Amino acid sequence: MRDLEEETILVTGATDGLGKRVASALAGRGATVLLHGRSLERLEATLEELRGETRSEKLRCYLADLSSLDAVRDLAGRILSEHDRLDVLVNNAGVISPERKESGDGYELTFAVNHLSHFLLTGLLLPLLCASAPARIVNVASAGQSPIDFDDPVLERGYDAMRAYTQSKLAQIVFTFELAGRLQDTGVTVNALHPASLMDTKMVRSTFGYTMSTVEEGAEAVVRLAASPGLEGVTGRYFDGTREGGAREQASLRPTGQEEAVGVERGSVRALARPRCAPVINACLRVVSKARSWGQVPAPSEAYCRPQREKRRSKSAFRNPIATRSGVSGG
Repeated sequence: MRDLEEETILVTGATDGLGKRVASALAGRGATVLLHGRSLERLEATLEELRGETRSEKLRCYLADLSSLDAVRDLAGRILSEHDRLDVLVNNAGVISPERKESGDGYELTFAVNHLSHFLLTGLLLPLLCASAPARIVNVASAGQSPIDFDDPVLERGYDAMRAYTQSKLAQIVFTFELAGRLQDTGVTVNALHPASLMDTKMVRSTFGYTMSTVEEGAEAVVRLAASPGLEGVTGRYFDGTREGGAREQASLRPTGQEEAVGVERGSVRALARPRCAPVINACLRVVSKARSWGQVPAPSEAYCRPQREKRRSKSAFRNPIATRSGVSGG
């Protein structure tokens, strides 16, 4: 792994709570940190605060509302056009919606922000991550995990705020396990974690009314996965804080033969179901490709990343085609 001073790291949801503390810790250690937020005012305030706190001039801001898949595509396009490397992607942004709301794309809001946005963003940024290998993807999940009803993944037939949140976090873990398998031999690792229980954040205080741990405790666990040399090459794991833990059984399902044969095709995309996580991956592919998003970029099993032993294309060779296929542009 490179020295952190040479690395570029994107943290989603970096204007408050856990994401802000993670961004500060990484910037303080010399990394170039890309701060994502959905409020321009909070982004500017966070940038000023972290520059004063860390004395770093290597902080950049990216505004995007992750409830919109178009905004996710635009965010990815800006990063692809403005940076020639991405060493770590921390998928941290999350919400808990007390009442059922739908995103602009028509999906349940919590699932859209907590999982679908990161599913899509990761896919769009994979070429850059692979070209920067060794690289890492860190998915912030939770110890709170609910099984997903594949007949009603966006809770149209009955809504409960905590179920919406906990199933979105299980989906992140499922995605972690599946993607890690697809990225073998690329130099890109993928891990998920429960950072800490009921950290002292605005979201936790407004939802539960009390806290059990500090943001600093959770940030330590995230930064460890993002930057610890001791975790070089570790992939496909779920951590409870700084210790390896166990996710719900559904996160490692072995589907029936019929499920293994399920595939999703859209244009040049053919995303075959994998043995462990076919139901969740296919459900997400159906949702995102329906919104004309995932289906416009290559599938991981085909064109995202080539094993490190193969000769990589130059940066200019992969960036523009990806931006063109996904309908995004810099700016």
